[in-house]
Amino acid sequence: MFITSYAPFGADGIIIRVEADIRRGIPGADITGLAQTAVKESRERARAAFRNSGFEFPKDRVLINLAPAGVRKDGASLDLPIALAVMAATGSIPPPDDLMALGELELSGSLRPVRGVLAAIAGGLDAGVKGFIVPLENAAEARILAKDKTAATSTLKEAAEAVTYYAQNGFFPDFSGGLNASRQADSESSSQASQAGDFADVRGQGRYKRALEIAAAGGHNLLVFGPPGAGKTMLARRLPSIMAPLLPSEAVEVTRLHSLAGLLRFGAGQEGLITTPPFRSPHHSASAEGILGGGKTVRPGEISLAHFGALFLDEAPEFRGNVLQALREPLEDRVISISRAEGSVRLPADFQLILAANPCPCGKLGMTGRNSGDSLVGRLGDMCFCSPEEIHRYWRKFGGALLDRVELRVMVKQSDTPLIGSNAEEPSAAAAERVLRAVEMQRRRFQDNAGGGAAIRRNAAMTPPFIERYCAVSGEAERALNAAEQKLGFSGRAIHGVLRAARTIADIEGCDAIKPVHVLEAIQHRRLGDDPYDVMT
Repeated sequence: MFITSYAPFGADGIIIRVEADIRRGIPGADITGLAQTAVKESRERARAAFRNSGFEFPKDRVLINLAPAGVRKDGASLDLPIALAVMAATGSIPPPDDLMALGELELSGSLRPVRGVLAAIAGGLDAGVKGFIVPLENAAEARILAKDKTAATSTLKEAAEAVTYYAQNGFFPDFSGGLNASRQADSESSSQASQAGDFADVRGQGRYKRALEIAAAGGHNLLVFGPPGAGKTMLARRLPSIMAPLLPSEAVEVTRLHSLAGLLRFGAGQEGLITTPPFRSPHHSASAEGILGGGKTVRPGEISLAHFGALFLDEAPEFRGNVLQALREPLEDRVISISRAEGSVRLPADFQLILAANPCPCGKLGMTGRNSGDSLVGRLGDMCFCSPEEIHRYWRKFGGALLDRVELRVMVKQSDTPLIGSNAEEPSAAAAERVLRAVEMQRRRFQDNAGGGAAIRRNAAMTPPFIERYCAVSGEAERALNAAEQKLGFSGRAIHGVLRAARTIADIEGCDAIKPVHVLEAIQHRRLGDDPYDVMT
């Protein structure tokens, strides 16, 4: 007797076959198949759940095997399939050979939600599983892919009834009361998106807002630097308010990753899709595993949770140097490969990077006292007291290789726009409309194209063949590029970045051809940031 289950591992996970055998001997239960502590403890939870649900746990010797036996299994999601496999072995329920079950058991027999249900459903469908039994709280997530094949149960008794009913009728009963899906799933990222605020809340900083609009439209990386209080973080956190909604296929992939990380929070009857691009903002104390992914059981990191969205690193130079430099390969490849003893795991990481930094450790490089007359600050001019070595050490955290992958750089200063008054700023809705129009142009452009084996979603992911095809320039624009390469020392990657940004600027304006003004604006957004003393010029 067996039932199918699932163990989260990386982005795909592992399909588990839970087998149970009952033989004569000293009463007890053994679990084989590299079961970790949480899985081994499930036999005790199952005993109590059996008794409190009105079932009798076998008084013989019970052997439970988790195949494949050579793969480590961890977590409590195997509680329910282990209990159902034992029931099937005793003849209490029909053999659930073509079903998958997931759920953590409480001692009372109630079921608790588990992570990775959406990934489990996808893997089960590929493996030919006919039906799925999940906790009630995971119902919306499961019904994204298997709406008519899911039994949402709240207790072990209901799960056993679902197996019996399915064997007799070929479909599951409705334990959820027929609730209709009506709301989006909630996660940390979607909650942040709904509370992003509006561009109109920030006075001034027009160039920074323009750079954010270009970044949102084309998926470009962005560096913003300037003194504290200039609005760097405030505007960056409003980026989700202008980003285009995800396509249904993109929403499924994003939701799957958040499910694997255990970040989804919704009740029965909610629509289990994250439809807004994720916006992740980890603290600068985050470890490499937290940012990149990994751990004893490989789980998605922040770059994977920002898949099809943005990763915002505030106070970027305060992050560990090895963490910043490890971002280089994922920014190029759009995936990250994590090697473990069990093998290599590839996690998707198609994200755009937003970096915010002060110009120096104290944050006052280039600041002067405004309207200070004969005050001490006015006579001193520059308010920074950091030594040149401290400033260079601070900026060396970025490294030239990482900065070369950042197409947009913006220097902000204290805004001269009055913070109190009637001056109206453009709302996010107006910028979001232009961004959506540009994104739709890119979706049509790349609909049937792929580069490097992966689909291209935005201009920022264009490979050299597509840059040559869609970013052709001539005349004044070509001369501007040559001048930038010679005078500003642009690398080949930097030139490609300028062309991709120019393509996005043209898309925002609805132009099929890249004009010289588009290239010049892209160069202006790219020219700063390599030298910390840019803030003083």
